[in-house]
Amino acid sequence: MSIVIHADRALMPQGWVQDVRIAVDAGGRIAEAPPGAAPDHRAGILLPAPGNLHSHAFQRAMAGLTERRGPDPQDSFWTWRQLMFRFLEQLTPEDVQAIAAMVQVEMLEAGFAAVGEFHYLHHQPGGTPYARISELSERIAAAAAETGIGLTLLPVLYQQGGCDGRPLGPGQDRFGNDIDRFARLAEGAAEALSALPGDAVLGLAPHSLRAVPPGALAQLAEVGLGPLHMHLAEQRAEVEEVRAVLGARPVEWLLANAEVDARWCLVHCTQMTPEETGALARTGAVAGLCPITEANLGDGIFEGARWLAAGGRFGIGSDSNIRIALSGELRTLEYSQRLRERARAVLATQEHSAGRRLFEAAAEGGAQALGRGAGRIAPGAWADLVALDAQALALVGRAGDTALDSWVFAADDRLVRDVWAAGRHVVRAGRHVARDAVAARFRAHMLRLRDAA
Repeated sequence: MSIVIHADRALMPQGWVQDVRIAVDAGGRIAEAPPGAAPDHRAGILLPAPGNLHSHAFQRAMAGLTERRGPDPQDSFWTWRQLMFRFLEQLTPEDVQAIAAMVQVEMLEAGFAAVGEFHYLHHQPGGTPYARISELSERIAAAAAETGIGLTLLPVLYQQGGCDGRPLGPGQDRFGNDIDRFARLAEGAAEALSALPGDAVLGLAPHSLRAVPPGALAQLAEVGLGPLHMHLAEQRAEVEEVRAVLGARPVEWLLANAEVDARWCLVHCTQMTPEETGALARTGAVAGLCPITEANLGDGIFEGARWLAAGGRFGIGSDSNIRIALSGELRTLEYSQRLRERARAVLATQEHSAGRRLFEAAAEGGAQALGRGAGRIAPGAWADLVALDAQALALVGRAGDTALDSWVFAADDRLVRDVWAAGRHVVRAGRHVARDAVAARFRAHMLRLRDAA
């Protein structure tokens, strides 16, 4: 059964259009509304809902626990990682599902319609596989069945503790697989996704050049039919390690040794030279940017203006899920560029404001990275839609690009009223339809984790 949505204003491929009616067919795709059809839903401002292209859901349960200085002279990603390793030793499959469901609810309420779950927590504490090797991937899929989010599941291959091939260290044993066992895990993940609606996607994720040897990376790239996601050039220490062992910087090595194309999403890329930025942009790959997490971890600043000038595409993700905020990720991305360049409106153009350019690029790049198509409100596209409250005080007297700018820079995600994920109306009046049940279960699991600490 199809539904019809009427929007006072909608951001369409051709720009802003007033009094728009679209239909959502029974399969969850956008279609032209039949002439004279009465609307089932009304929206003030209707936008294509971006996908959140990079998430480690379980890390949401750590939010707020890692903001104290440790014994090292300078805290960094690497000291944060040790805390993360200790935390995940407590997690059960039930914890993983409860946390993932809450994360997905928060993402949908923020205006995201889909998520790319970069899922590397596979085994029991100590590294023994579960009876079903894909147990924890199945838990992520089960959470998506409850929340209705569009899921691109990205099981992660993680084989070694560093570029030199050293064994996995303490805390990493829950991640590790050789290539054959990983293939069985991916088969189980695909089976779990088959029970979800038709917009669910399976991708593959070699974790990083540190964790996956060159031969395995080549195998994965050859067999993977869906999206390929990988952390790349996130940390200075990573750059030095890759250069010392592989003889080149991470981006330089990858471009010389892999056929990087539009299937790829390279996450972070905060440590690139200008030449690497241009070369990677021209491959058609998506840069997976997570500005809030990158700021929280002190990763560095992505070179956004140079990337876009070279024709690069990007999407946004919430990574560690320290804070889940669609408008906040876009705002942090632009503000990081302003601090870097000591200028204003760095990612804006003469034609489009900063908010418009950020939002459209994130919607299109996120859809590409998650295997969800165009990321636009157009016939045949998945009905990934977000409606903003046009009556909100922050939007009084605002229209067009200025309304987007006011949301991104002057307000927050409380402006989100409705979200459809492939036509599933999962957020109504600003609240997820299953929030109460999901939040109650999350609360119980968080209390158990507190008591277990």
